[in-house]
Amino acid sequence: MIEMILVHPHLFWLSLGGLLLAAEMLGGNGYLLWSGVAAVITGLTVWLLPLGWEWQGTLFSVLTLLAAWFWWKWLTRHVGEKKPSDSHLNQRGQQLVGRRFILDTTLVNGHGHMRVGDSSWPVSADQDLTAGTHVEVIAVEGITLKIKSVLSEQ
Repeated sequence: MIEMILVHPHLFWLSLGGLLLAAEMLGGNGYLLWSGVAAVITGLTVWLLPLGWEWQGTLFSVLTLLAAWFWWKWLTRHVGEKKPSDSHLNQRGQQLVGRRFILDTTLVNGHGHMRVGDSSWPVSADQDLTAGTHVEVIAVEGITLKIKSVLSEQ
């Protein structure tokens, strides 16, 4: 086995790259992706240009570091451009804060329900409000929307 690797070192690098990429597919965190790509590139380079094992290891290390650095630069540039709405992804209640609606049922003792799109949300207010009142969502407490009358501030 060792003799075959010494005679055909590109097979070692291509196999290592394939194993790293397969392991990356199982994990999916991105840690092995760039090492796998660097191993494949090293294997292709060694296949075309016969290099000693010292240069093969150096080439693999440099390619891994360069690929990881370029990926990090790309991520910092593109992940930093998040939209403000992205910070409340999967937090539907927080996405409703500041939006205005028309109350479709009367609140009793400051509590009731309000339709938002195709959902019904529990709501609470500091006062009883009648159906048809224009309201604004001011906060979310658990799954309950805190609302206030828009007309009361005018």
